[in-house]
Amino acid sequence: MNKASLAEWVQTQTGGTKVAAEGIVDGLIEHIVATLKKGGEVSIAGLGIFSTKTRAARQARNPRTGESISVAAMRVPKFRAAKALKDAVK
Repeated sequence: MNKASLAEWVQTQTGGTKVAAEGIVDGLIEHIVATLKKGGEVSIAGLGIFSTKTRAARQARNPRTGESISVAAMRVPKFRAAKALKDAVK
């Protein structure tokens, strides 16, 4: 499933237009991203929790030259699946 097929499913469920369904899907994604940017977390019952994690600064190697480079600390998105989702996929 991709974003277009998700929007198509929303359209069939709501009976609205394709443009409105795409707007709903885009709005949902934008809201999740905005919440994560602020450092919050998004919990969807039965699906899981979207959050951010801080990855520490580290030394890495350039595979071509073998040169050591510094990688700065950064925040990365994280997803923890809910038990209901894990059980459904089994």
